Amino acid sequence: MQKLTVKNIGGDVVKEDERYVVTDNKFGDSLVLSSTFLTGGKATTGHEHKGQEEVYFFVEGSGEMQIDNQRFEVTKGDIVCVNDGEFHRVFNTTAVGLLFICVFEGNRSH
Repeated sequence: MQKLTVKNIGGDVVKEDERYVVTDNKFGDSLVLSSTFLTGGKATTGHEHKGQEEVYFFVEGSGEMQIDNQRFEVTKGDIVCVNDGEFHRVFNTTAVGLLFICVFEGNRSH
């Protein structure tokens, strides 16, 4: 058992640049808990996965998320489910940081 917090999911930093800091914590047989702190005015690269679903939990800040051709607002407390094969991207449309956590099965393919 691991008890974690939304501010510290454990694990290791796997990506870091002027846009964001991404931390992954692999647990169980096949799940990954990942947090992303997205800098104000920046966006993730966007990606899609074949054979992988994800759930995004927005913890702090607000912005927009794109799934395939649909773009919509997200804010603290929102949960977005991404289906297998859907293109997805997060945009921080504010000047302050945006923190979200996602859970996915398998290896990081993005």
